[in-house]
Amino acid sequence: MLRKIRITLAVIFWGLITLLFLDFTGTVHQWFGWMAKIQFLPAVLALNFVVVIGLVLLTLLLGRVYCSVICPLGVMQDGIAWLGRRGKKHRNRYSYSPAVSWLRYAVLVLFVVALIAGINSFVALLAPYSAYGRIVSSLLAPIYAWSNNILADYAERADSYAFYQTDVWLKSLPVLVIASVSFIVLAILSWRNGRTYCNTVCPVGTVLGFLSRYSWLKPVIDTSRCNGCGLCARRCKAACIDSKNHAIDYSRCVTCMDCIDNCHQSAIRYVHRSGAVKAAVDDHVAQTGDSGRRNFMAGVGVLAVTAVAKAEEKTVDGGLAAIADKKVPSRRTTIVPPGAQGLRHFAQHCTGCQLCVQACPNGVLRPSSGLVTLMQPESSYERGYCRPECTRCSEVCPAGAILKINRADKSSIQIGHAVWVKDNCIPVVDGVECGNCARRCPVGAITMVPSDPANPESVKIPVVNDERCIGCGACENLCPSRPFSAIYVEGHENHRVI
Repeated sequence: MLRKIRITLAVIFWGLITLLFLDFTGTVHQWFGWMAKIQFLPAVLALNFVVVIGLVLLTLLLGRVYCSVICPLGVMQDGIAWLGRRGKKHRNRYSYSPAVSWLRYAVLVLFVVALIAGINSFVALLAPYSAYGRIVSSLLAPIYAWSNNILADYAERADSYAFYQTDVWLKSLPVLVIASVSFIVLAILSWRNGRTYCNTVCPVGTVLGFLSRYSWLKPVIDTSRCNGCGLCARRCKAACIDSKNHAIDYSRCVTCMDCIDNCHQSAIRYVHRSGAVKAAVDDHVAQTGDSGRRNFMAGVGVLAVTAVAKAEEKTVDGGLAAIADKKVPSRRTTIVPPGAQGLRHFAQHCTGCQLCVQACPNGVLRPSSGLVTLMQPESSYERGYCRPECTRCSEVCPAGAILKINRADKSSIQIGHAVWVKDNCIPVVDGVECGNCARRCPVGAITMVPSDPANPESVKIPVVNDERCIGCGACENLCPSRPFSAIYVEGHENHRVI
């Protein structure tokens, strides 16, 4: 019964979190956006102490149920492992293996060091929630969007507008490659060995594993009933049951309840361990190495410490080529969304989960290809601009990298300023009137003035009021100049309210 309850809850959590990354209407986020905010690492980076304390207490009470119910990457691995066990030949395929403690804690230490050093790409690579977000947004979301477009096409032919078309485009090739490799590696590991990633690589699993050693309730082997058949160990995808010594490594047990359901002698129960059992278990835990405790305390103490992300210094190429599509200008300072407060705050909290990228309705956010900020979102205006009335990214961010703002705040936050490139401007190059940037500026920060002050009839060129510009990118996006816009947005390291 416990196993069925766990599987039911896990499927519900997994399905709804997956929909958060697939939904492009914003409907799911209104009801279930909180599920992203209770993920462990985003809650830590957001300094959401209520959630963090709640997850710690949950682990101390029930064991690693977070890993088997709440974590979508863990549930995905369980699903793949279940497929790998189909058929009588592979049903009892697992076996006990000693904990590779040195690897688990080495990865945790590297993870913490990466946070301190600001190597956010490494942090995002290991974080389980972020890895799952990349897999869904890069591999599953395009299929979901294409399916929606097919339905929209058929619905339109039937004079129904229950569905509408949505753009499907490659937001980042490096992220697609990383997501594909991550999925393949995880699929192979879980297909063959179950929860190998969770118990040897995942830093969140290592932290929770330390806590779960002291959980109040846990699977306990009743030696008076056990006949030593070893079926529990062969069904344990965490490889943590030593049936010969009647011991369970609780730091690796993910409380999946498989062993309880499959024990024919009812020799394993989910209870508070007695004094006798406690002594035996403590001996086994001591053999796994107490050095992990010191590593854990050091890791937790610096999980909230992060580094400053530095943007590459580049210049804008002012040349014009004979192509129709717009090219991305190389900015001296990366643009991050309103609510991010600036590059430092954003780099300290962003886990690169891609939730805001998927939620952006204007095609502005896409993953960075920079080495230090790899997979973290940044703004670019080739497909759209950051509309002053849109606050979607701030509403869905679970890690506090983009703080929640309202529409009034959005219109007053300056994330950058527009820069005019004379050599690209149509009035200067072709001698004809344009003024598209001034007409479309939502805050009226651009004014058209005569190119020749002495001649009021000369063609007019744009002048940008830096104090009024909020960096929304409407001018850059709607500029007719190709391939580079005659006006582009330069980001600000620290945002300010105007």
